[in-house]
Amino acid sequence: MPFDPVSEDLALDPYSTRVVVAVERAGPAVVHVAVAGRQDRRPGSGSGVLFTPDGYLLTNHHVVAGAKGLRATLADGRRLDAALVGSDAATDLAVLHLGSAGLAYVEFASSARLKVGQLVIAIGNPLGFQATVTAGIVSALGRTLRAPSGRLIDSVIQTDAPLNPGNSGGPLVDGNGRVVGINTAMIAPAQGICFAIGSDTAIDVAGRLMRDGKVRRSRIGVAAQTVPLTRALVYRLDLPAASGAMVAEIVAGGPADRAGLRAGDVLLRWAGAAVTGVDDLHRLATEDQVDQPVSIELLRAGRLEQLTLVPEADG
Repeated sequence: MPFDPVSEDLALDPYSTRVVVAVERAGPAVVHVAVAGRQDRRPGSGSGVLFTPDGYLLTNHHVVAGAKGLRATLADGRRLDAALVGSDAATDLAVLHLGSAGLAYVEFASSARLKVGQLVIAIGNPLGFQATVTAGIVSALGRTLRAPSGRLIDSVIQTDAPLNPGNSGGPLVDGNGRVVGINTAMIAPAQGICFAIGSDTAIDVAGRLMRDGKVRRSRIGVAAQTVPLTRALVYRLDLPAASGAMVAEIVAGGPADRAGLRAGDVLLRWAGAAVTGVDDLHRLATEDQVDQPVSIELLRAGRLEQLTLVPEADG
């Protein structure tokens, strides 16, 4: 059968169709963030994504840290001054606000529903090339990544969608154009090892920044990751959920260490509330629990155990 270029143009393969749809839905909400006035006097830039029609956008803390002036360039070419609403070095997230309304914005999907091997698309402005699109798959879930503050960020998404300097702060979206992560880092010597902060964490942090201008939290001195639990285990022990937060590292001398937590313990309840993963642990460790005893239920070597720990102020 002779080659028909018209038919070829109209009949996209399923993979291409997903990418095109995702970009059409999310692309108009992606902005270029220009930074001026840092102490080192070097201009900087990154990406961001609008998530409300009245101009609130998410980006990375490391993109805007130390900035005296911020300006966003929209997908349609408009340039608007941006004001810093709040920034959180512990999760490398920041919220900016543009003085405009009626803007394109994205929808979020839960990062907890992601599957390894799932299609994801990164949109951003690497090396000054605006509205650049790269695609790949979710390579791994539940990674930890060291934030600019030195703390470990938990429940990070690893993807092979290529990122370059300037992609930081842009969205990682699924095949429906919904944001599942905020792109934050790449491993420079490697190829195809890139990271994004999960959307569940981003939504929670954005809400706190919009309310308080900073994230108030307590700390227990662990790095953790979300892990699934078998149906048989959930049924046998009558567990509150089919997942929990597994302790990966313990800070020596911290609250968890003093309470007797061990690497490999899976946290299931915090003061009676279910801990289904790392995001719940972050949400429940609030400022008002500093120096207050908290009852923890955990799974250790197939058995349920109870411990009491006393969170301390985070910074």
